Amino acid sequence: MMKYKIPFILILSLMLTLCASTQEKLQKQRAEDPQYQYNIGLVYLQNGNFAEATKYFNKALALRSNFYLALNALGLTNFMQGEFQNAAGYFEKCLQVNPGFSEARNYLGSVYQELGLLDRAEEEYRRAIADETYKSRELPYYNLARLYLAQDKNEEALQLVEKSIEINSRMVMSLNLKGIVLERLGRIKDAIESYRKALRINPEDINLNYNLAVAYFKDDRREDAKIIFEKIYPQVTDKETRDKINEYLKVLK
Repeated sequence: MMKYKIPFILILSLMLTLCASTQEKLQKQRAEDPQYQYNIGLVYLQNGNFAEATKYFNKALALRSNFYLALNALGLTNFMQGEFQNAAGYFEKCLQVNPGFSEARNYLGSVYQELGLLDRAEEEYRRAIADETYKSRELPYYNLARLYLAQDKNEEALQLVEKSIEINSRMVMSLNLKGIVLERLGRIKDAIESYRKALRINPEDINLNYNLAVAYFKDDRREDAKIIFEKIYPQVTDKETRDKINEYLKVLK
């Protein structure tokens, strides 16, 4: 009995139809998956494309109205653009859905601080600090220290920033802030050591190098200050900082 052979072109056609059907099904699943839409939004946010990030976070919310991660992400997107009132609204909604989400609470504190609502900012930072399950508690410690520094509560700021460093000894922002606080307290040599610790972690940071050079200048280590100022000057784009470096270099000649 002769075996019937299916033509190759027919097999190929069937395979392509199957692939197209599978692809359409996958696209439909993704279009209806809030987590997928949220993940796409995160990619755009990380690349600084706020418009596309917002679009996908809103898609995620349209699919799941209580998706607190998308609300938090929209808050962060607005915060990064300086839209502080909008950011506050999203973080507040996020915390209504999930009051235990301390990441949004820390961000909300930062927004309130930008809006000049300092008491409310402090309350949010302290609530985030009190959450022992929050894995990034160094951040609200740092932010509260920054708030106290702005209020000239320098000793309190130092205690808080040291707590931040205890939790994460490689947090460059905290080491830099500690140096600034120590300068305020007149402890220039200790400030220098804090800046140098931070620079061992991130040696190319322009702001850290500038702060260290200024501290060297205050400590009368003029040659050390000059070397750093001359090194970073070509990389500085901010006019105000360039002007300040020029003034220092004139004195150091």
